Amino acid sequence: MIQVETLEQHIAELDDDSFSKLREWFLEFDQSRWDKKIEADSNSGKLDFLINAALAEHQAGRTKAL
Repeated sequence: MIQVETLEQHIAELDDDSFSKLREWFLEFDQSRWDKKIEADSNSGKLDFLINAALAEHQAGRTKAL
């Protein structure tokens, strides 16, 4: 696997157009990984505590209609 330092060096040498394309690709890649992680955590029940907390707040009358 390529070391981070090597990647940093190559990125620093990119022209503006190539850097812009890399940035756009990386943002999309990062967001996709985040979405997959959130979906996996949700499916496994790791986020159920958030649902339970929201339901408890609602049942206690501490919410309002949007």
